[in-house]
Amino acid sequence: MDDSTDRRKLFADAARAERPDLALLCLLVGAEADAEFSDDDLDAAQIELDRLAGLLPFAPGDRAAWAGAAAELLGGAEGFHGTPADYRRLDSSLLHQVLRRRRGLPILLSVVWIEVARRAGAPVYGVALPGHFVVGCGDPAGRHVLVDPFHGGRPLTEEEAAVLVAGTTGAPLSPALLAPADPLEIVLRVLNNIRAWAAARPERTDVQLWAVELSLLLPSHPAKLRYERAQLLVQRGDFRGGAAELEEYATVIAAMEPSSAETVRREARAARALLN
Repeated sequence: MDDSTDRRKLFADAARAERPDLALLCLLVGAEADAEFSDDDLDAAQIELDRLAGLLPFAPGDRAAWAGAAAELLGGAEGFHGTPADYRRLDSSLLHQVLRRRRGLPILLSVVWIEVARRAGAPVYGVALPGHFVVGCGDPAGRHVLVDPFHGGRPLTEEEAAVLVAGTTGAPLSPALLAPADPLEIVLRVLNNIRAWAAARPERTDVQLWAVELSLLLPSHPAKLRYERAQLLVQRGDFRGGAAELEEYATVIAAMEPSSAETVRREARAARALLN
């Protein structure tokens, strides 16, 4: 894990696998953030997930029983939960650190739940509610229960989920919001959180840049990330590289957004002028 190029190739390959490995992808995000991260750390994190799965009861019963057993283990005995302070820490978005600290953002705590319960055979899946990621247990299209790993696995009624959604978007809870989140959607949301964390800290453009670059390695991503990367390169003093990226992005959007493309080309010319 010492070579960044090898790490990124592994990340890109894992993202394009027939069944993307959510834990591996999240751990590779952590490897990008932590210069000391090694193969041993990756193995240790996977072993910890396996160990936790081994502590869950075998086939405890229906969806509510599975959810209760996982909450008793992960939220209770093992102490996984979140606090408001966790939103201010980059560690809260890194799976290996969440496994170590037992603290994290809702989405990373949900990844722990998903990966532990999946290994134990539980019918679990991620639910990407706007502003607050949770876990579903059971049949997404039928009988299921929602739990909130950020609060130790507290059961969440659909009425409570609707309040969360309304508070974030002002819109009602729709069935589509309760659908299982794809592993790659989860990884992109993790990277979006990291980008937002870094964007609020102008001194951490290094973090924002690698989060953008990993996002661009996913098979599906917003095209505007290329523009963000170009701006970051210019901001970090790579005027030539940033200008080239801006020109490429302008070419991509020219057919549908000609005025925006011309604005981007002007930005590219301004970046090149900084070389003089």
